[in-house]
Amino acid sequence: MNVATIGQPISRIDGHKKVTGHATYAAEFAVPDEAYGVIVRSTVPKGRVTTIDSAAAEAAPGVIAVLTHVNAPKLPYRPHKGFTDPDVGERLHVLQDDRIDHQGQPVGLVVADTLEQAVHAASLVDVTYAAEPAIVDVARVDPARPTVQKTDQGERRPSESRRGDAQHALATAEVRVDRTYVIPRENHNPMELHATIAAWDGDRLTLWDKSQWVSNVAEEIAAVFGIPAGNIQVISPFVGGAFGSALRTWPHVTLAALGARVAGRPVKVMLSRREMYYGTGYRPHTVQRVALGASREGRLTATIQDAWQETSTYEEYSEALTSATRFLHSCPNVYTRHRLAPMNVHTPTYMRAPGEVSNVFALESAMDELAVALGMDPVELRLRNEPARDEFKNLPFSSRSTRECYRVAAERFGWSRRTSEPRSMRDGRLLIGWGMATATYPMNFAPASAMARLLPDGSAEVMSAASDMGPGTWTSMTQVAADALGLPIERVKFMLGDSRFPKTPPHGGSMTMASVGSAVQAACLQIREQALARGGSNDLTEAMQRIGQPIEGTASAKPGADGKRFSMHAFGAVFAEVAVDPDLGETRVRRIVGAYGAGRIVNPKTTHSQCIGGMIGGIGMALMEHSVVDPRNGRVANANLAEYAVPVHADAPPVMDVILLEENDPHVNPLGVKGVGEIAIVGVASAITNAVFHATGKRIRELPVTPDKLL
Repeated sequence: MNVATIGQPISRIDGHKKVTGHATYAAEFAVPDEAYGVIVRSTVPKGRVTTIDSAAAEAAPGVIAVLTHVNAPKLPYRPHKGFTDPDVGERLHVLQDDRIDHQGQPVGLVVADTLEQAVHAASLVDVTYAAEPAIVDVARVDPARPTVQKTDQGERRPSESRRGDAQHALATAEVRVDRTYVIPRENHNPMELHATIAAWDGDRLTLWDKSQWVSNVAEEIAAVFGIPAGNIQVISPFVGGAFGSALRTWPHVTLAALGARVAGRPVKVMLSRREMYYGTGYRPHTVQRVALGASREGRLTATIQDAWQETSTYEEYSEALTSATRFLHSCPNVYTRHRLAPMNVHTPTYMRAPGEVSNVFALESAMDELAVALGMDPVELRLRNEPARDEFKNLPFSSRSTRECYRVAAERFGWSRRTSEPRSMRDGRLLIGWGMATATYPMNFAPASAMARLLPDGSAEVMSAASDMGPGTWTSMTQVAADALGLPIERVKFMLGDSRFPKTPPHGGSMTMASVGSAVQAACLQIREQALARGGSNDLTEAMQRIGQPIEGTASAKPGADGKRFSMHAFGAVFAEVAVDPDLGETRVRRIVGAYGAGRIVNPKTTHSQCIGGMIGGIGMALMEHSVVDPRNGRVANANLAEYAVPVHADAPPVMDVILLEENDPHVNPLGVKGVGEIAIVGVASAITNAVFHATGKRIRELPVTPDKLL
């Protein structure tokens, strides 16, 4: 009898390769006769290039080519918008004209025999500009442009939503809070820098690229160069962290392919850490006004959220900045508005739990302020406003374990020992604060395909063009395949990260397990059934030995009708303890407890790791992360890991407790999973800042909570 592998804490199948250095990342592939490309970037945020003097660079040792808009081949740039591209606007057409739209925009590419030669030659390129007045100071912009809000499920919602009369209800509410919350720009800082190696063979192109969506890279570059997508192979077996930064195909990928075509040999382009702040997207600066009205008994009567975010002038990047407000807490009168502020910056992009994490920070901070105004326990306030159904969509939830999350997390945390008054809990001279927040993230499920092959010896190979940026896709998909085939896990080999494999949706939005996992399961069940029928045996290995030749099949999975009949989300509750030094203003997170109802858990070991990572990311968001943009020219002053602070081991609390509730939801997808990658960070920042208020009596509404704001 085969032992079920789904639900087992299997160690990472790819772990040995990673810890021994045998996992090959994009920049590490050994391609013969490889040259190196270095990007020359603009030093103004808006205007035109007037002159480019590349003579000195061209004469430098080892230089093969210097490409600018003056001499670069003109590319077709056919229309193409992947799921992760903004619906409105047009991507940058690199080196195609003299226009400058943002600080750090590529204006040239130097290709040389060695990296050092390319870096030196790039420094010799002399560019002059006709600068134009630019909008780069987020404090001075006018967020007047309404936007169609794009959710991760692909839904497109109007910029405004109304239920009841929120303005009147707020004006007549017995208790009111009306506050504004600010989250600064946050930049991705994965360990692996973005890199692409491009190699042409006639009209065929191979790209070794850091990507969360290899199929889309092939389609985008095909559109840019005007060739069939089938002529392009994109290889990305390992991704060293991405958090959303590799969901789009950024200009450096095009430049690597362009440089390789002109040079007539493979070219590698690898962004520096500083270039990451201009070459890939980021979490946009957001400003959110949240107003809540309630009865003295703590029942919400009015909810208003007026939010806006930065975007570029050439594309409208919009994320789900008001979605959670519409359904998370029960309220008869709700108004939300979402606007964009176009600026001379490069386009923002998805960053872990895009939209929801920012939305929930503001909403759950306001709920804590309302609890203080009511003199009510924050958990009790949320329990009194727990909805029976999604009041925005007017649909039942497929499952919602929020009450149980509150209960078990509060019990594990010891919440009943909390004293309500700020500054009332101490550890010696340190001020102790306890805070909590609700978490939610949608269940995303998109069409996906997978191929499975049974071999004569009874082993199996399964492949899909999925990615693994760290959550454990290699392992979890192997578990699903082994479970469906009824084989031991060591008899199954899963392959991913190649655009030649069956297509999948992007590796983001917590949709990989639901989408790709369901396709893997379907493909494996299909070939198992065929093998047993043809082999005339109930034993798969015996059946395959009788057949004596491989059996393979491809299957797809896509959302069904339940998506229209239910509102599908994961839910959770986060509790945090902080210690604040009253003399230094230093805040340390001591404990975080998170409880999550996220459907079926395929691998509790990797899921626990995901949740721990989300908690640490939330600490960074609450206490550290902040891209400092110079209001004069749009430069990021702290575009490095020395000055852009991210949590390190010393910042991680000694206790990070993850509770995964048993939740059976047959409606969400064939596997019954909801995903945990995003929800793990949602609510963490607000739980921490609520704890900071409890510790100090100071409410910090603009992240991050730095010592100067507490002194």
